[in-house]
Amino acid sequence: MGKMKNWRGLSILSALSLAGVAGACARVTPDEMDTSLAALREEMAQQIQQGDQAVEQRLGGRIGTVEQRTAALETDLQQMEQEFEVAIQRLEDAIRFDVPVYFAFDDATVEQEDQAVLDRFQSVTQEYYPEALITVEGFTDRSGSAEYNMDLGQRRANAVRDYLLGTGLAQDRVRAVSYGENTQRLVAPNNAGPGMEGWENRRVVLVIDHNGQAPAMPTVTDGPLSQ
Repeated sequence: MGKMKNWRGLSILSALSLAGVAGACARVTPDEMDTSLAALREEMAQQIQQGDQAVEQRLGGRIGTVEQRTAALETDLQQMEQEFEVAIQRLEDAIRFDVPVYFAFDDATVEQEDQAVLDRFQSVTQEYYPEALITVEGFTDRSGSAEYNMDLGQRRANAVRDYLLGTGLAQDRVRAVSYGENTQRLVAPNNAGPGMEGWENRRVVLVIDHNGQAPAMPTVTDGPLSQ
């Protein structure tokens, strides 16, 4: 608005200069000059007020849209928590999803029953964080060597990454890392296979790194203004 007001001020000065020239030629009376100046001031005030109101309306619309998108995101996250028993941790610049995607002992296959939650995760990501980086973290239980489990955790993370890429996510947006049998990240450090023992450790975690960005919103056109 500062530049706009300066431009309008120059317009007023130009108008006054022209009025002065006209006065010299036509001998405008002081009363007529005062009337012209008052009219110009009123016109300038109306233009400024109209411009301010237009900007305020556009900004108000943007704020409303952000609030609506944020509310919609929160609703979708709550539905994920309820429908799929996803534990969601909201961090300053990331959202961590402890999804119920588990693996059989010494296996890295994404089971069919786990695909629904991955599909929902993909849709939420595409809708609200289309530019965010997604990290798939792979884990194992403590059976086997630490070296083997790092490799197994990587294969599990890769399998989930490949599935997400198959749903339409861009390759450069999804990375896979392994934490293997990292005891600080295991759900049940003392539980390990084979069989069903330690199943809660054989998992992946999904992280949306949105780098502090607000949920995406439509473009607003303002016109020229382990095992």
